[in-house]
Amino acid sequence: MASHLTPHLEAASTIAVVVSSNEPLLFLTDSMKVIAASASFCRTFEIDPALVPGRMLSELGAGEWGMAKLASLLKATASGSAEIAAYEVDLVRPGRKIQQLVVNARKLDDGDNDHIRLLMAVTDVTDARADARQKDDLIREKAILMQEVQHRVANSLQIIASVLMQSARRVQSEEARGHLHDAHNRVMSIAAVQRHLASSGAGKVILRTYFVQLCESLAASMIYDRDRLTIAVTVDDSVVKSDASISLGLIVTELVINALKHAFPEQRSGKITVDYRSDGGDWTLSVKDDGIGIPTGRGAAKPGLGTGIVEALVKNLQSEIRVTDGKPGTAVSIIHTQTAHAGEDLPAAA
Repeated sequence: MASHLTPHLEAASTIAVVVSSNEPLLFLTDSMKVIAASASFCRTFEIDPALVPGRMLSELGAGEWGMAKLASLLKATASGSAEIAAYEVDLVRPGRKIQQLVVNARKLDDGDNDHIRLLMAVTDVTDARADARQKDDLIREKAILMQEVQHRVANSLQIIASVLMQSARRVQSEEARGHLHDAHNRVMSIAAVQRHLASSGAGKVILRTYFVQLCESLAASMIYDRDRLTIAVTVDDSVVKSDASISLGLIVTELVINALKHAFPEQRSGKITVDYRSDGGDWTLSVKDDGIGIPTGRGAAKPGLGTGIVEALVKNLQSEIRVTDGKPGTAVSIIHTQTAHAGEDLPAAA
């Protein structure tokens, strides 16, 4: 494929490098005459190598390379006023699928300004672009499907909550009514978790916003006198993985429900504070109230479903639970220390 038109000007080694390149390359004069083409170029674009040397670029193949914009850019490159970098162009050939190409070209500076040479590299990105479009389509379809699933889950949770409330109004037993109210509150808290995760995506969850919305949902369903009982949320800038946020949200739900049920009897006023702090891999979640404190002796409550749920979630987060006298009230802290679990596959919450 070496040119016989200007043998005295072209170094044989240059021609050999171009011809043997694995990349589709063209070696051009400043007038767009082809001096040499790589075998890869001829193979990729189905051009007879014997017909390449000495032809104008616009004469290659069936004339499909006679693109006015490409010729203009190559002339600008030859004059030194521009350089073609990742120029995308469609190669249209009769009876063939349109190929999407990325063209790079530069002027070769060998000190001979009377014989300017250009090296043009062509990359066929047709399949890569098609794969990218297919990937984008799949991502878009998945997002639509996820939205539909989340919408249906949210509706289902609302229906379950409504059924539980209707059942609570009908039953005569106070104990059964209490259990139904607890179940309703748990469903509502799960709905709040689901709603927040749906809006934040499958990545990270900002805990402050998440806990505020969760506690507002709990207060709306359980506190009938906002002047008597309040829930405060004090959370730092922690961001956690979505799976860890589910466990943390359910722990907060159970501890807040427990405080609202037991810490403020006989219309006692009070405040519940939900706090979360992290430092590196260590974090502490605490729920404190300023109520009557932990009953002892015969008045001590037996562990119920809520306690079992919290203990299971704490274990899942590889943390420990501490219950202390809040003076006044009760403080329940969930503590995770990274050094205590060095080398383990932790469900990182912070």
